[in-house]
Amino acid sequence: MENTVKQERKVDVRWLVFTALMAAVSYVLAEFEIKIPIMPSFISFDFSDAPAMLASLTMGPVSGVFVCLIKNAIGCITSSTGCVGELSNFILGVALVLPAGIIAHKKKKLSRAIIGCAVGAVTTALFGFVSNYFLIYPLFDKMIVPMQAIIGMYQKINPNVNNLAECLLIFNVPFTFVKGLIAALFSLFLYKHLRPVFSNIYREK
Repeated sequence: MENTVKQERKVDVRWLVFTALMAAVSYVLAEFEIKIPIMPSFISFDFSDAPAMLASLTMGPVSGVFVCLIKNAIGCITSSTGCVGELSNFILGVALVLPAGIIAHKKKKLSRAIIGCAVGAVTTALFGFVSNYFLIYPLFDKMIVPMQAIIGMYQKINPNVNNLAECLLIFNVPFTFVKGLIAALFSLFLYKHLRPVFSNIYREK
């Protein structure tokens, strides 16, 4: 009984430390944004989802969600979008890491992690369309930039888009999917090499 309690405490401490570490790394990576020429200027690419994905694969989906939450909570302090951008990032991050962690953590196998990451990339793209259409862009419209101006930014790149749904389907959905895949590939590479660092409960069986 005493050994079991000690083991649980050890796992809890490691969970907390690793989650906090991945959140710090994720926040730092979020500061290094890369502008994509084929996307509107307010959309950028970064690698900050990779630490959250790694946390989800190794420590479980709750750890990955907490990494997303901490990163964006800190980001809200200096936010230039009234935390709307951080809200969007959190939603997309959770949609990416949650299914990946749930699928991968049931059986600690690399094949399960690969499947989980693929599902996460699809889920974040789909959730991205829904959340942007019904929540994020309407908030931008009310708080920061009129909707027509937002659509106009897309039309500068592709004059054929006429409404928000078309903008999201043509630009955001593929971008979010590819971004999720890149984060997944990066985290899978680290996951494969770091699994021996963790105790037997996190290794492949």
